[in-house]
Amino acid sequence: MNNEQGLPLGQTKTLGKTLPPGPKGHPILGVMPEFNRDTLGFITRCRDYGDVVRARFFYVTAYFLYHPDDIEYVVSTNARNFHKSMSLRSNFFQRLVGNGLLTSEGEMWKRQRRLAQPAFHRQRISAYGDVMVDYAQRTITRWRAGEVRDIHRDMMWLTLEIVVRTLFNADVSQDAEKVGRSLSEIVKPFASQATIKWILDNRLPTAAHRRFHREAQNLDDIVYRIIADRRASGLDQGDLLSMLLGAQDEDGSQMTDKQLRDEVMTLFLAGHETTALTLSWTWYLLAQNPLAEKKFHAELDDVLGGQLPTLEDLPRLKFTDMIAREAMRLYPPAYGLGREAIEECEIGGFRVPQKTQVFMFQWATQRDPRFFTEPEVFHPERWTEEFTASLPKYAYFPFGGGPRFCIGNTFAMMEIVLVLATIGQRFRLPIVPDHPVSILPAMSLRPKDGIRVVVENR
Repeated sequence: MNNEQGLPLGQTKTLGKTLPPGPKGHPILGVMPEFNRDTLGFITRCRDYGDVVRARFFYVTAYFLYHPDDIEYVVSTNARNFHKSMSLRSNFFQRLVGNGLLTSEGEMWKRQRRLAQPAFHRQRISAYGDVMVDYAQRTITRWRAGEVRDIHRDMMWLTLEIVVRTLFNADVSQDAEKVGRSLSEIVKPFASQATIKWILDNRLPTAAHRRFHREAQNLDDIVYRIIADRRASGLDQGDLLSMLLGAQDEDGSQMTDKQLRDEVMTLFLAGHETTALTLSWTWYLLAQNPLAEKKFHAELDDVLGGQLPTLEDLPRLKFTDMIAREAMRLYPPAYGLGREAIEECEIGGFRVPQKTQVFMFQWATQRDPRFFTEPEVFHPERWTEEFTASLPKYAYFPFGGGPRFCIGNTFAMMEIVLVLATIGQRFRLPIVPDHPVSILPAMSLRPKDGIRVVVENR
């Protein structure tokens, strides 16, 4: 059915180009109520409008992109015409990560990326493998057969210790509980970004505003302590922090503690939150799929023979790697990417006005039946070399893409596989009967009430 302009319903003609279709929403709030009520469901349903969907959040226009070609255009082909979305420039987000790699733009971002890149070269991170396995071992020595544990909490603790030890050569075992509590509180407001409350809490000294800044200060205290300890020692320990401390601007000046804090906080969060979530959802999926779990255990027995995994074992832990990839397909830690158009452009035949917010959702595209057969099914075996080669480049993008592709992707995959192998050869982790596992799509894709498992010896 067409409108009076001869266009499909929902489309309008503007400056010779069409605007994409999409839900109309509330007269004032737009789609904010529906988006906030069921974020992941709303994102999925909007795909029915087409590959480019227009939605209004209060006074902000947003486009949702669902096709890999359009996603590639934004994050890679025409990346220069897009910068970080409005959501990453909010008061809360800026307070949390400042002007680090995640949020900086232009020359500042290029400079910081160049400084950080050497710490993530494959040869350097290969030295971290033993640390990852050692900390995983330390974690499971506290476990007892038959006890109930929140595997998400355990994975958060473990990956926090690993990232701080490997990137900053520090030990925060005594701080892990405090950091875990602060992070749990900090992410809560991000689950309500599409609300008037979010706007007000960002701008006014509400109770939620004060609570957020208090928790952020708790994290600051730990990060600034790590920086101060390193400055006092004067030692170059070859890790990222030492590199950043020794970096100099063209005029010879060094980074301030605030600049260091922003980079450390960015890696502090990105380096453990996303990896912990992938591990948590992987244990959940394995518990739901006994055949995959059995094949996983068989590979560990065959490859490791009862020994602890090492870096040299990674190429042979092929099914474990497939499990990790499939878990990130179904439960991508970062379930969406956002950009803002700097100048007007065209995507998928539609006009994109200047300052339009453009969102690309791993959650939807990685569950698209056009690219994945039985998209809702956990099927690690799909990740053959042939399948990977045939897949459109941005049908699967858990680490983002383009110039801002995640700097720590190799580090993260190595950690995920080594931790899975270390724990998986010792234990099974079935879900506690009748324990409801639900998703909280906040800053990342968290389990709302944890993932409670029973520890079983293999």
